[in-house]
Amino acid sequence: MREIVLDTETTGFNPEDGHKIVEIGAIEVINRLPTGRSYHQYINPEREIDASAIRVHGITNEKVSGMPIFSDIAQDFLDFIAGDPIVAHNAQFDVRFLNHELNLADFDTMPNEVVDTLAIAREQFPGSQVSLDALCRRFEVDLSDRTFHGALLDAQLLAAVYLELTGGQQPILSLDDDADDDGVDSSKYKKTLARAPRGFSASAEELAAHQAFIDKIQGNMW
Repeated sequence: MREIVLDTETTGFNPEDGHKIVEIGAIEVINRLPTGRSYHQYINPEREIDASAIRVHGITNEKVSGMPIFSDIAQDFLDFIAGDPIVAHNAQFDVRFLNHELNLADFDTMPNEVVDTLAIAREQFPGSQVSLDALCRRFEVDLSDRTFHGALLDAQLLAAVYLELTGGQQPILSLDDDADDDGVDSSKYKKTLARAPRGFSASAEELAAHQAFIDKIQGNMW
């Protein structure tokens, strides 16, 4: 199953107050495992970024001033996500911003199913910290590259967390050219080699004892 794990960074907290998206990061996962395909775009919001937001994501007005506006990248983004489910942490925030921007650019609201990992984490770990950072620490996902929040990096971290939240990686039978008819990749197994037979000849003493035993048997067949 194909899903899109995504994150956004914005100029502030509420699109109804005129705040806009400044970065989108999304990665493709199939059967909950990243495929290596991703979508990443910085966006010119055509407005000032709040200082409080810059402290979170580190994206300055200067950094995005020469970037395309949302309407210029909207179709590329929609082509990448297609109609597949969207996975996001606190998904309502990201989806609300994306739909607001799409509507402003004369696109329809996204029809995609939405999976909120925040809701999943709250159900699994009631009363515990369930921020993305906290979940990364819980599942021992490496945070060493995360100085600021960044949409693409956070999407990559979330993909690892999502895998753990939904049961971890399960063994998958290979269906490639090396697979046998039953779907098992035979190249991953060592062949069993036949060994030369080993001799266990009886000693002269053992042969004599055996013959003496047989001689004592009345009417034996030997």
